[in-house]
Amino acid sequence: MSITVAKLDSSINPFDSWQSLALSLYMTLAGYAVLVGVPVISSAWVNLLGFSEVQVGRVAGADLGGLSVGAVATSLIISHISRRQLILIGILIAVLSNAACISITSYEYVLWLRFLAGFGSGLITATAVSCLGACSKPALAFNAMLFAFAFSQAAEMHFLPMLSMQNIYLTFIICFLVIIPFVHVIPDLKGKEIMKLRVNQGNKLLGSNDNSVPKYVIWLCLLAIVITYVNIGAYWTYIELAAAKDDTDPEWVGKVLTWSSLFSLIGCLFATFLSNRFGLLRPLLVTLICQASIVGLLALGITNVTVLISVFSFNFLWIFIDVYQMSTIANFDKIGKYSSLMPGAQGLGQIIGPNLSASILGYQLGYSAVFVMCAIASCVAFCIYASLYFRFKR
Repeated sequence: MSITVAKLDSSINPFDSWQSLALSLYMTLAGYAVLVGVPVISSAWVNLLGFSEVQVGRVAGADLGGLSVGAVATSLIISHISRRQLILIGILIAVLSNAACISITSYEYVLWLRFLAGFGSGLITATAVSCLGACSKPALAFNAMLFAFAFSQAAEMHFLPMLSMQNIYLTFIICFLVIIPFVHVIPDLKGKEIMKLRVNQGNKLLGSNDNSVPKYVIWLCLLAIVITYVNIGAYWTYIELAAAKDDTDPEWVGKVLTWSSLFSLIGCLFATFLSNRFGLLRPLLVTLICQASIVGLLALGITNVTVLISVFSFNFLWIFIDVYQMSTIANFDKIGKYSSLMPGAQGLGQIIGPNLSASILGYQLGYSAVFVMCAIASCVAFCIYASLYFRFKR
């Protein structure tokens, strides 16, 4: 059934069409490309453009900060503007910014160009995530997204180090341009129309309990995502550079980063299994404590063995955390408004994490202090979710 016909039939959710789901999944992979590939991209900025470790943190923070701002902007206007228009605007900004980075290599200009590229990616990613959140089974859609991330991340870890900086940017441009011929499959419904659609479906969708959940719970969950991604952003930006600093085998580290990305597939499946048995919050609490431990491990020193243990565990647990956090918000969200804020929360954490790490390195405190900060951030997120767990347990 075409999307146009589906819009006229309120008993059908057009966001459930396989075309819409497939394109939304692809757009999330394209929009999150810098986020998942930031270890090798950071190394490229150092080795190919000559940026310092501190500058890398600032540039990564600007790029992922732009993602956050773009996602927040999307959440504010998505109920009033065509989703297709949002996607096309995002593509235009991202393509032009990445194209400019091919010829402009000065740190001061690259910093702002990466922010603009991130902003365009944020418009695309947030719109895609909101489409996934608006389908009838958003938790399942987010699991599929995270499952696809494992392959995307492994591909980036393997192929991006083979490319020049210019070709890395060109790869991003091509990934965005591929979206244009298919953008028509995205339903053109706005927020109020989606809400009406879901009400007419008899409140059978996962967001039907939204009114029974205080809004502060959703905002606390978003805050926890920000803090979690302070840890993820700092760790993922600097893990390869930190390993190189401690004279580990670069070829070994590269292989670990590639294969650990595929290991996250197991994490995705295992997280789904545990959530079906124990719910969302209890496994999430255990996962955050485990992640604090494995990132804190590197503060004691980095060897080939500790890199192996830490990176594989980190990827495994990263998927756990995203499955639980995204599914929790998806269960509260009817129209995709809060779902579209999730990339913004992730991006905000990715601003703070790399920039805080850059400041730590600027004060000559070393990578051990960076990984201690990562562990603390994970513990703070644990405290937020623990308070929610005991609040609703009563």
